[in-house]
Amino acid sequence: MTKNYRYDFCANRRVNIFRALTHRNYRLHFTGQAISLMGTWMQRIAVSWLVYRLTESALVLGVISFVSLIPSLVLSPFIGSFVDKHQKYRIVLLTQIGLMLQAGALATMVFLGYYNVWWIGALSLVQGVINTFDVTARQSLMVELVDNKADLPNAIALNSSAFNAARMLGPALGGILLSTYGEAVCFGINFISFFAVIGSLLLMQLKPQRAIARKESTWQGLKEGFSYLRHSPHLSSLIMLLTASSLLVIPYTTLLPVIAREMFNGDATTFSWFESAAGLGAMVGAIYMAKTRMGTNLRFRVMKASGLLAAGILALSFASWLPLALLSTLLAAMGMMVQNSSINTYIQTHAMPAYRARAISYYIMAFQGIFPLGSLLVGAMASAWGIHYTLLLQGVAGALVAVGFMAYIWQHINRKYVPAQRGNK
Repeated sequence: MTKNYRYDFCANRRVNIFRALTHRNYRLHFTGQAISLMGTWMQRIAVSWLVYRLTESALVLGVISFVSLIPSLVLSPFIGSFVDKHQKYRIVLLTQIGLMLQAGALATMVFLGYYNVWWIGALSLVQGVINTFDVTARQSLMVELVDNKADLPNAIALNSSAFNAARMLGPALGGILLSTYGEAVCFGINFISFFAVIGSLLLMQLKPQRAIARKESTWQGLKEGFSYLRHSPHLSSLIMLLTASSLLVIPYTTLLPVIAREMFNGDATTFSWFESAAGLGAMVGAIYMAKTRMGTNLRFRVMKASGLLAAGILALSFASWLPLALLSTLLAAMGMMVQNSSINTYIQTHAMPAYRARAISYYIMAFQGIFPLGSLLVGAMASAWGIHYTLLLQGVAGALVAVGFMAYIWQHINRKYVPAQRGNK
């Protein structure tokens, strides 16, 4: 494997930005996920196109998207408690099999012509429930796939890189297949892609991890997880930041079609440019995160990335020149990527092992669960006040979130410094 290095002047040594791939189990995971994610993005655009073709209703399209994401909000904390009490590897294996069967059911229904929007909605809900188990368990399993824990931030960043690469390539390839062969082929390819990730899981050689035995109920486990976060202000402050961002700031991505059409009188091609700019920005952010070394102050990075996200949206709200709007979208996506990935990395590296899955479940709830609510809110704002004012308000909200988090960090620094100063007296 060819090694790619960056020279780190601060540490005075070279850093391999693909170092997590030197771990066999993680390399298998990364390869399987990269292939499966391509199929996942193909299925996403095929479902959207199929629903819109059947109903010609943007509202129904939004409802289907909402149904597929809302389990993250409702179930994540309970699932985190469940995952903490069971073997993560087995859960991930079972959820991947479940997602493969869901894709197979979609492909079969569409191929046979026996489908309607209700069946698609039901299968989207099933996918959302399975995904909530899968993401929580897979994120918690990450620490077991990397032998050297110093490479964990790099592993998380490379996962994000794979996701965003699939986000750029999957819809492009899926669009060609969709227009040429129809939705059933996209669903079928997604079904086949799961063989890669399931095969990679079966080839792993993990050290047996005994699940932590607990006698308390899932509800008691949920309360303990909440209590742990309440007494861990650094973790809870990051989750609160992500919650506010997911509700008020990050849903700007749902407005990209409106921006392309209303602000620049564009068409589907113009919209694709905005999607590509967002994907490229996220990819740049993921590569930047891949250079992260253990010991990096991730909370400072979250603060700066939140500011970049807000600045990008504010610039987009005032942009009247298309290239400037695309650049603003790129910067906002980069800030969003670095913010979310830094929060994820901080939680995985700082949460106690016994509570890691529950802490991650709150992260998933704050990101994936709140996002659909934010999308509905932002869509209503855009309908009532117009796209320009909505983006402006989102940018201002993002700036307030960044400033609030900066104030929290500054307060914490002062709390640490003042007692030490008094002690010296």
